[in-house]
Amino acid sequence: MTKIFLPLLDEDLLNECSISAYYARGSENRQQPNTPASAIRLTHNPSGIVIKCQVHPSEHLNKKECLLKLREEVDRRNYRKPKRPAISLLQAVVVKNKANKAKGFDKTTLSTFPPAPENR
Repeated sequence: MTKIFLPLLDEDLLNECSISAYYARGSENRQQPNTPASAIRLTHNPSGIVIKCQVHPSEHLNKKECLLKLREEVDRRNYRKPKRPAISLLQAVVVKNKANKAKGFDKTTLSTFPPAPENR
């Protein structure tokens, strides 16, 4: 997967996106029949990421919220888990044995069954 690069300025980012406004349903204080279309659907054209927002009653605030969510989503998709340094199997066994010896474990003291009684 390729890395997604976004412009630093919001105006340049908006030029890369297509924006559509639609009527928000189910949000608070929407009982009037003449409410404006305040929900925003922002589509980043180069990557195809779609972000929707209808949190605020204002279209401009929802647009700002969509831009923030788009930047967060791109950061989440660009994140790569750092690779662990490879160690040989021998080194891993030596480290484990040193840790066990420090705790007081020894191969002779480890047993799964209780010792058998001496008088049988």
